[in-house]
Amino acid sequence: MLGSRIKELRELRGYSISELAKLADVSKSYLSQIERGMQTNPSLQVLNKVAITLGTTIEYLLCNEGKAPQTEVELDKEWKELILTAIKEGMRKEDFMEYCKYTKYESWKKERQSVNEDVPK
Repeated sequence: MLGSRIKELRELRGYSISELAKLADVSKSYLSQIERGMQTNPSLQVLNKVAITLGTTIEYLLCNEGKAPQTEVELDKEWKELILTAIKEGMRKEDFMEYCKYTKYESWKKERQSVNEDVPK
């Protein structure tokens, strides 16, 4: 039930299993096991990542209640202009995805540094 709901939403969004795994930062094989019903008790952390990526909630994934997935995101004027400018200047989807990975890495690095600074020596 959970796996089929995730698969349905993934396909609705037009994601391959590899794309969803990458965007949600979840192992592709683990996600595949969830979809096929081989993994029936994924962690809340994994479910939260998948739910956020699919634009829904954990409650919706688990019991078909709560926030239904949005089919489209409404962008404000500033976002639209920013995206159009980036496209006109030659930015590709792949470039944007790499930038997102980079900023995520930088955030992780800063978090690790602050944790290491808090550890007594």
